[in-house]
Amino acid sequence: METTETTQTGSTPFPNIPPVIESNDSEYRDTGVPSTVAIAGHPLHPLTVIFPIAFLAAALGSDFGYWLTRDFFWARASLWLIGLGLAGGILASAIGLSDFLKIERVRKRAAGWTHLILNVSILVLSLVNFLLRLGDAESRIVPWGLLISLVVGTLTSASGWFGAELSYRHKIGVVGGGSRRYP
Repeated sequence: METTETTQTGSTPFPNIPPVIESNDSEYRDTGVPSTVAIAGHPLHPLTVIFPIAFLAAALGSDFGYWLTRDFFWARASLWLIGLGLAGGILASAIGLSDFLKIERVRKRAAGWTHLILNVSILVLSLVNFLLRLGDAESRIVPWGLLISLVVGTLTSASGWFGAELSYRHKIGVVGGGSRRYP
C-alpha cells in the first residue's frame, strides 16, 4: 500500500528531503550494507561518534564562556573537552575508516568521501587547537582557539549530515543482510 507521499512524488516515501549530493533509488529498496565493525550486528561507528561530537560542541560552548567571563575554569574545561573529543574522535575515525576501506558502496558515494574529508579536517583542527592551548590554556582561546572551535563545530555539523546521508539514504552501516561490496 502506497502512502500519500509516494503517490504525490512517484517515488519512495523516505527520505522525504532532497539529496544534497546524490541519490540512488535502488538503495532505498535493498537490504543495506552492514558495518564491518559491529557487535551482535549493531554497527559501532554511530555509537562511537556521540562523545567526540558532544565534547567538541561543549568545547565551543566553554570557549564562549571564557570569552564572556575570562574565568580560567572555562579555559581548563575547553582544554579537557578538546582533548577528550580528539581521543574519542580517533577511535570513531578508526572504526569509520574500516567501513570506508572495506565497503565499496561508501567509496562510490560522494557523501562517503565528503564525510571522510570533513572528519580528517576536524581531527587535524582539533589537534592544532589542543596543542595551541597545551602550554597556556587561557591566553590562546581568544581569538584563535575560539575561531578553530567554531570551524570545528561547523564542520562537525556538515559531517554529521553526510554521515546520515550514508546511513539513511544509501543504507550503509545498517543492520541488514546485504553484501559488503554492493548488494
